[in-house]
Amino acid sequence: MQKRIMKNKNILQACNLIIFGTNGDLAKKKLLPSLYQLEKKNMLHNDTKIIGVGRVQFSKEDYIKMVYQSLKISNKKNIKEVIWKKFNNRLSFYNIDINFPSQFLKLKNIIEEKEKIIINYLATPPDTFKIICDGLNYSNLNNKNSRIIIEKPLGKSFITCKKINNHIKKYFTEKQIFRIDHYLGKETILNLLSLRFANTLFINNWDNKTIDHIQITIAESIGIEGRWKYFDKIGQMRDMVQNHLLQILTIIAMDPPESLDEDQLREKKISVLKSLRPINYKNVLKKTVKGQYTSNIIQNKNIKGYLEENEANKKSNTETFVCIKANIDNWRWYGVPFYLRTGKRLPIKYSEIVIYFKKPKINLFKKSLIKLPQNKITIRLQSNEGIDIQILNKTPGLNNKDKLQAIKLNCTYSEIFNYSYLSDSYENLLLESMIGIQKLFVKKEEIEEAWKWIDLIIEAWKIKKQKIYLYPAGSWGPNKSLLMINKDKRNWNNFNNYQKNNL
Repeated sequence: MQKRIMKNKNILQACNLIIFGTNGDLAKKKLLPSLYQLEKKNMLHNDTKIIGVGRVQFSKEDYIKMVYQSLKISNKKNIKEVIWKKFNNRLSFYNIDINFPSQFLKLKNIIEEKEKIIINYLATPPDTFKIICDGLNYSNLNNKNSRIIIEKPLGKSFITCKKINNHIKKYFTEKQIFRIDHYLGKETILNLLSLRFANTLFINNWDNKTIDHIQITIAESIGIEGRWKYFDKIGQMRDMVQNHLLQILTIIAMDPPESLDEDQLREKKISVLKSLRPINYKNVLKKTVKGQYTSNIIQNKNIKGYLEENEANKKSNTETFVCIKANIDNWRWYGVPFYLRTGKRLPIKYSEIVIYFKKPKINLFKKSLIKLPQNKITIRLQSNEGIDIQILNKTPGLNNKDKLQAIKLNCTYSEIFNYSYLSDSYENLLLESMIGIQKLFVKKEEIEEAWKWIDLIIEAWKIKKQKIYLYPAGSWGPNKSLLMINKDKRNWNNFNNYQKNNL
């Protein structure tokens, strides 16, 4: 992406980037460090300004100190003074109480050029979106040159999501709204389109004729991290499945678009969501497993269980782990199960997609292997990003004429590409929003279709009073999630090799 920008700097646009909630974790841990990296890579227009907004009583100097400390924490390398000086000159801060629309006039008064692009980044909870949009409208900061970026979770259900979307659309057109799912900015996710649609090897072998099943895992090693009251109202299904897992699924399963036009891509993804087989009270017990982590000792440290976390309600039935067997009822994927799982307090922080291919109908190598291992493609999303392909190969040697073994063809991005070209997902997303490209962002209909499918499962859990299975912190979730895939004579992908090489 850097080379593309450097060759054509005309596509960079001068922006007033307004960050609401600039003192929050999202801004300090992700947005500001990503903007600094864009500065470092010379990808910010010279006239772009970064305007922090919050209720905290900061002076400009206080804000700059806070930003500097955030960069020091997030950057593994030392901050370069030349770059920091340039970045520092872009920064300003304004104390605004979003509950009073008239205070938004402070922002309007400091916008330097009326024709400059305004980007309103709402790094705030969803329950603030309505009043912020009202304030932006009051101060005319939702004009034709304005864009708005909103973060997940967008509501807690289809109904609440639709209310938020409808309110935002009172003041902004769909072309002005950028709904972020940061997984869509990851290099490995961006590469999925290239992998699928630029390689004949995969174009012709990406359907139910050749693929046996697909696994998608997003594992988190952390717990609730002081967010118990917030998380307990949301749960892992709403927090991770509704957005990240379903977004990955749509890209893996979508039909080839006519072009890479953003509208084409989004329509193909929506088609996948509409084809998802409903999971309701009739099949929810067979199709889903929910779990909750308990205390354990990990590396000589006592790890609290979910119900032992600070501010916990000891009777909470909120899930911290979800496993789903999903099916897509269309010509391409009928009969191919998609196994999805995500959880907190799992052994490692790791995300992957594994595509298992069907075995040959005839095994010519029975003397070597009674059962042939499946070919599979493993796409590592996080960390150690890359792709490997498992194939069967003859074992070298004079006495091994027909002896086979499974080997991996490995493509690890950090080994093949210079690290400077492996951008953080928020770098990609911020840059695209400043250019005005919506390809990496989520359309209104996408989010609402995802919520419809998720709502049905959550309602079925209530109807069936589905049991929550416990699992010790540091494990791969409840045994019930293993049994679900084992019943189909399949197994979850083995993480042991990854752990040995990367922990």
